Amino acid sequence: MQKKLLGLKAYLFGKESEKVALGYLKKQKFKIIQTNYHTKHGEIDIIAIKNDILHFIEVKSSEKSYEPHYYLNHQKYLKILKSVEFFLLKNDKYENFAYSVDLLCVSKQNNDFIYDFVENISFS
Repeated sequence: MQKKLLGLKAYLFGKESEKVALGYLKKQKFKIIQTNYHTKHGEIDIIAIKNDILHFIEVKSSEKSYEPHYYLNHQKYLKILKSVEFFLLKNDKYENFAYSVDLLCVSKQNNDFIYDFVENISFS
């Protein structure tokens, strides 16, 4: 039972983090196109546009002293890339946009949210 409660707490914190991430991006002048875009390959948390660049944004969060950056691994990154390709195939109005795959890390420390936005991530 305790394990289920911990899982629920992490899930709810993740949802809260995605919500505050949207607020952060809007304050940074991003236009939100879609959230939680699902494909058979995976999910893109946020799709947004800023300065004529299409941004596919993965949100990672942590309530503890862990670095949320480390929650994104190579396998997840490849799933995001396949989902990006699928989105572009299905939405031809964006086919001529430059795009970027980004990581938005949200940490909660002392009831405050801290953001680290990393643009154009890649794995070698």
